[in-house]
Amino acid sequence: MEEQKAGWLEPLKQIYEQKYKLLMFITIGLLIFSLGTLAVQKLRTGEFVAKDVTLKGGLMITVQTDRQLDTDALGEQVSKELGVSVNVKSLTALAGQLVGYTFEIEKVDSKIALAAVEKATGIPSDTYSVEESSSTLSESFFKSVIKAIIIAFAFMSATVFAYFKLPFRSFAVILAGFSDLIETVAFMQIFGIKLSTGGIAALLMLIGYSVDADILLSARVLKQQHASVMDAIYSSIKTGLTMQITAIAALAVLYIATPAALLKQISIILIIGLSVGMLNAWIQNAGLLRWYLEWKAKHGN
Repeated sequence: MEEQKAGWLEPLKQIYEQKYKLLMFITIGLLIFSLGTLAVQKLRTGEFVAKDVTLKGGLMITVQTDRQLDTDALGEQVSKELGVSVNVKSLTALAGQLVGYTFEIEKVDSKIALAAVEKATGIPSDTYSVEESSSTLSESFFKSVIKAIIIAFAFMSATVFAYFKLPFRSFAVILAGFSDLIETVAFMQIFGIKLSTGGIAALLMLIGYSVDADILLSARVLKQQHASVMDAIYSSIKTGLTMQITAIAALAVLYIATPAALLKQISIILIIGLSVGMLNAWIQNAGLLRWYLEWKAKHGN
């Protein structure tokens, strides 16, 4: 059984060891693609990231019901009635049963919006719960959050530089963390995931999660406590992938089990981030470290 497993992995190991520069440039291409995706989003909508009503202002109306309704038809009907963009999502409980719907509506008079939702669903509006966000306050909050993300990333970068001392060693880790963040946001746009306050929390957590495996890899490779660079890389992969896959599995269970839209968004964003993080840690960062050590061995210290 062990021989069959080794035989199946051998071709992958040869590609990973011999074609690491090509694999590394594929991950760099993914980063460029992600930057292009965000640029296109900016040109099309005027914003790099699609935001929900909690970050751009508007109404969130929650309707509690177990009736099966067509969310697309509801959204079109209410949008036509109000003349603004409307996004409708179904809410499910832990066991999977339907418990209601949320209507995300751009800034409009709440009484008019309630009447339109009541007309579309046929459910009395006195059973609804309504959250209203000011567009001015939401915009101010979003700008503050962007500053917080930049500051968090800057502190993370400073910590990495203080640990590894030399610029290139720190650059490999910081680039991987930057790639994780940009690619996660880009895939959010591709999958139609609008950023909310919960999504902001997930991105802040991702900054910390994204560099865990990269620091582990860099520390083991650069300390040279293994017989070879590849031994250090494989040792790091075994530990790092275990952490990453375990985290993804736990988040997947949370995404499936929870009825809360906030927790669903946090979990799916972290799943995306950890998934691209595996590529950036074990291909991009590992490739840059190998490239650096080969150059150092050739040209001396």
